Amino acid sequence: MRRSRGFGLLDLFLTIVILSLLASIAVPAYDQFVTRAKVAAARGDIARISVKLEEYRLKNENRLPATLDELAMAIPDDPWGRRYEYLNILAAGNGFGGMRKDGKLNPLNSDFDLYSRGKDGASASALSSEASRDDIVRANNGAFIGLGEDY
Repeated sequence: MRRSRGFGLLDLFLTIVILSLLASIAVPAYDQFVTRAKVAAARGDIARISVKLEEYRLKNENRLPATLDELAMAIPDDPWGRRYEYLNILAAGNGFGGMRKDGKLNPLNSDFDLYSRGKDGASASALSSEASRDDIVRANNGAFIGLGEDY
């Protein structure tokens, strides 16, 4: 009769190496999946808030609200737990320095800016800045909503 000896030290070591390799592949893939899902959620929120802002403009003689709190909806926090940033450009005037700008320092919008500061929570007015690459922005007066680095 043959006795069963169980796992040897080499078998256990190989199992640990294989599991470590699988984890080193799976964890970054999961992180990328979570990040893409949060960006998609922020894009959806910005689109919904933009529609409410346009409805507000239609009901109030082409005037936009000073803050998002004036809208008839509960404004959610962005997926990273921060408030969405909003600037009424029409009320602030064209010379206002807080407007978001593209890489050539042209304003992204002419009506209002609406964006999330993204994963790192840092932002700068120019999208060419490293701090703004992960921001989710509304540009071209709503024709583009997405990552700053994709604009």
